[in-house]
Amino acid sequence: MEYWGLDLSKENFKFSAAHFLIFPDGSAERLHGHNYRVFVEIDGGLDEHGLVLDFKRVKPVVRELCDSLDEHFIAPGEHPELVVGDSVDGHREVRYRESRYLMPEGDLIVLPVNNTSSENLATWLGRRLLEELKGRFPLVEVQRLKVSVQETSGQRGVYRYHAS
Repeated sequence: MEYWGLDLSKENFKFSAAHFLIFPDGSAERLHGHNYRVFVEIDGGLDEHGLVLDFKRVKPVVRELCDSLDEHFIAPGEHPELVVGDSVDGHREVRYRESRYLMPEGDLIVLPVNNTSSENLATWLGRRLLEELKGRFPLVEVQRLKVSVQETSGQRGVYRYHAS
């Protein structure tokens, strides 16, 4: 089977965010941040114009997803011990064991993941990108999608989708 693809690694596919990882033994990193970079590969069939998808149309979609995470504290909403409190006076509290973080409500993003690893960030971005592509470009048949999130040079978490 033949297929074609786009490989996107634009300088502006990035976001800065604070997080901490929770390790299998229950210990956690200190709160810190990264300047993440996002890399995307989209494979599919060619349309009548010889395109999988116009670069000019897909780049803003990736950029929007990056922007949605930029300059936020990212917390895992599905970790069994991490608790995110309801908004009180415009602030939310994140608690993990003895640690407490209080911040303005708009500074926090709670993702449907069990940890804020680069692998889980790549998964969240990849699934959201796939939804956006299907919604905005219904004639595009994505056969494969790969999203990588680099938290530091030489280290990337990867999500892969393959249509069945």
